[in-house]
Amino acid sequence: MRNTIKNHADFAMTPDDLSGMSAYFIVRAKPAKYQNDARYGLVVTKRTFKHAVDRNRAKRLLREWIRHHENMLIPEFDYIFVARHKILNVAYDRGAESMGKALHWIKKSYKNAQSKSENI
Repeated sequence: MRNTIKNHADFAMTPDDLSGMSAYFIVRAKPAKYQNDARYGLVVTKRTFKHAVDRNRAKRLLREWIRHHENMLIPEFDYIFVARHKILNVAYDRGAESMGKALHWIKKSYKNAQSKSENI
């Protein structure tokens, strides 16, 4: 399992970072701060989830889906997952499938960017 991002500054994103979307979350991938120690971070805000119970459930679901799709995470990237309110109403299987699609999109975008840079 990957380490988690804890420092506020490490959550900062740029427009060049890869991203994938779902109705339940947004995932952003940026080059890892430490090459041998890629990490992930969760953003579950009080503004979106008023009750601590809901925030904790959203984090639990995201962590479980990340564990389920660990093999799809690119080792050169740190990942930021931003929970959306619909995550509370999704079935586990549907959310896990959505996570797989979003991570596949990021992997595909990364490979396309690599092939374009090799052709230049």
